[in-house]
Amino acid sequence: MSVSSPIDRTSRHDVAPVTDADFRWLVESVADYAIFLLDAQGRIRSWNEGARRLKGYTEEEVIGRSFELFYSDEQIATGYPGYELDMAKRTGRFEDEGWRLRRDGSRFWASVVITALYDEHGAPRGFAKITRDLTERRKQEELLRQSEEMFRLMVDAVRDYAIFMLDPKGCVATWNLGAQLTKGYTAEEIIGRHFSIFYPKEKVDIDWPRQELEMVLRDGQYEEEGWRVRKDGSLFWANVVITAVYDAEGRHRGFAKVTRNLTDRRRIDALEEQERRLTQFLAVLGHELRNPLTPIANAVSIMQMDEPVKPRIIAARDILARQVPQLKRLVDDLLDLGRITSGKVQLSLRPLELQQVINEGVEAVRPLMEERGHRLTVDVGSEAMWVLGDRTRLVQVLTNLLNNAAKFTPPGGSITLSLSREADRAVLRVRDNGPGIPPEQLPRIFKLFAQADVNVVGEGHGGLGIGLSLVQQMVLLHGGDVSAHSTGISGEGAEFVVRLPLDERLSPA
Repeated sequence: MSVSSPIDRTSRHDVAPVTDADFRWLVESVADYAIFLLDAQGRIRSWNEGARRLKGYTEEEVIGRSFELFYSDEQIATGYPGYELDMAKRTGRFEDEGWRLRRDGSRFWASVVITALYDEHGAPRGFAKITRDLTERRKQEELLRQSEEMFRLMVDAVRDYAIFMLDPKGCVATWNLGAQLTKGYTAEEIIGRHFSIFYPKEKVDIDWPRQELEMVLRDGQYEEEGWRVRKDGSLFWANVVITAVYDAEGRHRGFAKVTRNLTDRRRIDALEEQERRLTQFLAVLGHELRNPLTPIANAVSIMQMDEPVKPRIIAARDILARQVPQLKRLVDDLLDLGRITSGKVQLSLRPLELQQVINEGVEAVRPLMEERGHRLTVDVGSEAMWVLGDRTRLVQVLTNLLNNAAKFTPPGGSITLSLSREADRAVLRVRDNGPGIPPEQLPRIFKLFAQADVNVVGEGHGGLGIGLSLVQQMVLLHGGDVSAHSTGISGEGAEFVVRLPLDERLSPA
């Protein structure tokens, strides 16, 4: 069974030969390319539809005119059109890309091919010129170039990250400013060297850099933190990300490596962890100390009921009676420290008259001040000042400030406590005439465990350094603030100022 075919199987001897008219029709029908002939002097001899569309001229407007018509004045002044024809004569063909002009004066980016034409005797006949508009392609290429340039400038300008490329063998291929600042090498010193130079000897000995690159090729990316080596041999703690880089055809081109110096962060994390452990220890210590403190206080109370006969026992009993409250205050501070650091402090807020808080705080520290012969001057004014606060915590704030003043005020010295109003805030000031606070210590005076320099303030004035920190935390929880002021070690002492928000709506009711 035969199947008819639409294909004409006529012998090739029956196909009509191509004529000059066929070639002319072919050229004139091409719309995407300007295809035309020039004579030996560069005058236009033919013009196709693509030339009309691309350059904007009709055939009648250009035939017989020099092809310099499509060039700018600058190109004509330098003789560039003639140069193109000379090169075509010399080599048979000339190819170029550049700006050309349309009839309306606008420019387009052109791909130009000029071919020299000769007759059967080798005599020059002129030139064939093919022009294509590549403006859109050039625009995309320029945008890509600008994007790549901006990216390169961005990478080069980054200071906090070392960003660089490795070739497929692991040798440094690029180097940015962040890499120079982080690792200490200039681009001239490091490009071409293997990246294992950044690893400690023990890592190099086990061939760890090579293993990293193998994992990157297997998984696409690898990230770790560890010690790295600078040019001067010093170590820094680094976060490292290595990514495999491939081109559009999927060929492996190398590795992108980003390194960040985390030494300071690691040090801070370690300090925070140490501080957390220390505060936990002090909180546990406070609980352990409270257990024996209660029977000691009870024993002192029993001793005070009976009048001892021996003076030494009386003296010992009175010493215990004075020191037990101090020890209890220290234990309470330790427990509060644990509560603050764990966020478990709860305030029992009630309307409070600050004058009553001051009376309780003064009463609590009066035995210590009398023992050291301090003169305490209290000025609370006549205006009742009300706040929304926790009585126990505010008394604790005042007690700590007064104890701190008593601790640093020499025997026989004076301490002043005052209460005043500034706009919508109550201002509580505690001032002493002790040695004062060195200026360099003022910024950290409220930090946990901060202590005065014993060489400056003298022996016997040390401590755990938690009292003032607790003062600051408690005041902040009440919506206020606390500050310290001193002219330094001049005998003019120091002043602590607490500001608490007043609430005019509060009353004794």
